[in-house]
Amino acid sequence: MSSTQTTKGAATVPPPAVPHPSLPPQPAVEVVIPVFNEEHTLERCVRELRAHMQEHLSVPFRITVADNASADGTLALARSLARELPEVHVIHLEEKGRGRALRAAWLASEADVVAYMDVDLSTGLEALGPLLEPLIAGTADVAIGTRLAPGAEVTRGIKRELVSRTYNILLRLLLDVSFSDAQCGFKAARRSVAAPLLAQVRDEGWFFDTELLYLAQRGKLSIHEVPVRWVEDRDSRVAVLRTALEDLRGIRRLRRTQPGRVVQTGAPARRPVPLT
Repeated sequence: MSSTQTTKGAATVPPPAVPHPSLPPQPAVEVVIPVFNEEHTLERCVRELRAHMQEHLSVPFRITVADNASADGTLALARSLARELPEVHVIHLEEKGRGRALRAAWLASEADVVAYMDVDLSTGLEALGPLLEPLIAGTADVAIGTRLAPGAEVTRGIKRELVSRTYNILLRLLLDVSFSDAQCGFKAARRSVAAPLLAQVRDEGWFFDTELLYLAQRGKLSIHEVPVRWVEDRDSRVAVLRTALEDLRGIRRLRRTQPGRVVQTGAPARRPVPLT
């Protein structure tokens, strides 16, 4: 007799739910790659990241390509990769803005830990495990890659070096922050603390990172720093000087508003989950 059949005078007992074999398990970690017109480099990034996570992570993971208003073949390529690779997911936004893309992807995530990295793979993937491990273990709330702490290896032009160092000095002087590198595109957080932070972050562009970290520090969250190996992408689409001016306007806004609300953390993980 089938377990779903009903016998006379007896209640029906449904069989236990069994996940469909073609569906990947709910991810413990979700890494978001925000993209805008990155058709030329997206596939290499996704495949290298997936291969690295398969080899070095012992927990289920997802890679989400967050396309924000690409006008080339980026979205079609991302969807093709998602059809081929079960760990790859795609979201599409009609408006530009890296912060906007990260907010949408992180808020939609079901993972315990949410992260993001730049599509150009400027940051060496060997730093991904050290970035995620304290978050999975529940010993930190936010983790950032840093190019400005001892142990980092950085290859970039003098203009970007000067702009980056000057910007982070200004943050320390004007906003009294203690983290060393606000702009490195290599960050992660426990989802339980990311959601209340995102409710307060106003910026939708490049200043998103700085504002997120500023609010995390004001909320007395634990911020873990990982020195990284970082090589400048000569084909980067970032307009350094224009972005710097936007960042200065963001700093002025934060100095004026000085939000006093403390972000409440979620409960830390009870057991560490090992990374291999």
